[in-house]
Amino acid sequence: QEQLVGSGGGLVQSGGSLSVSCAASGFTFSSYVLSWYRQAPGKERELVASITGRGDVTMYADSVKGRFTISRDNAKSTSYLQMNNLKHEDTAVYYCSARFGNRNHWGQGTKVTVSS
Repeated sequence: QEQLVGSGGGLVQSGGSLSVSCAASGFTFSSYVLSWYRQAPGKERELVASITGRGDVTMYADSVKGRFTISRDNAKSTSYLQMNNLKHEDTAVYYCSARFGNRNHWGQGTKVTVSS
């Protein structure tokens, strides 16, 4: 069964750090572009960061550039999003997504709450 399982997240104070991860199974993880999205209460889901299958190219939303780092370990079929200098506006449910052509898998989401 193809699936993504997100983990990590939690409650952190403003200025703190947190990491979320996403473990894949049932498909060739290294062939997929891995992305992290987030959805804050009352807002649309937005793209936060992406990384290519080989991990050689990354992109970030302007709002997180310089604070978040996306990475992946293809040997473990896992992606990570390291979040530093967190702000209250980073509060959201974070979702991982794996895309290859017209195939797209989503994780179940993990909640990150940043207290101000």
